[in-house]
Amino acid sequence: MDSIEKLNAAVTLIEEARGVPLSASCVVHRGEILEILDGARLALPTDLDQAIQIISARDVIVEEARVSAEQLIATAREDVARMVEQTAIVQAARDEAQRILDDARGLAEQERAEVESYIDGRLATLEVILNKTMESVARGRERLEGAGDKDVLGQLAEEK
Repeated sequence: MDSIEKLNAAVTLIEEARGVPLSASCVVHRGEILEILDGARLALPTDLDQAIQIISARDVIVEEARVSAEQLIATAREDVARMVEQTAIVQAARDEAQRILDDARGLAEQERAEVESYIDGRLATLEVILNKTMESVARGRERLEGAGDKDVLGQLAEEK
């Protein structure tokens, strides 16, 4: 039994003791109460030492928990800072990628317009050449058709 239990036993013994008539006193067996109180006195230093050890252990545990919590908070802050930095880097990379894509699209559109203009110019030149060729072909055909009429030898042969 520890000291608290022995003191509780002493209180119970006194509470249950026979009272002396017309008085607040009671009759308690001296040996029995002294035995309980001696046991409490002997157990008290041990109990106090255990309580002190428990409090010391509790203080050590609380201090370890505080240090651990501070380290955890510091680590969490570093992680958050790193995540924010990475988020900023990722956003900057996305912005740069979008800018590069926009520049590439603009350049591609400009080059496509230049190519189309060049091709249109070449086709216009080809069209002019083909039109001139068609006109030459048409004139040549007309000459061939009219050659029989205007042939000098043919005319002379007809005159004789």
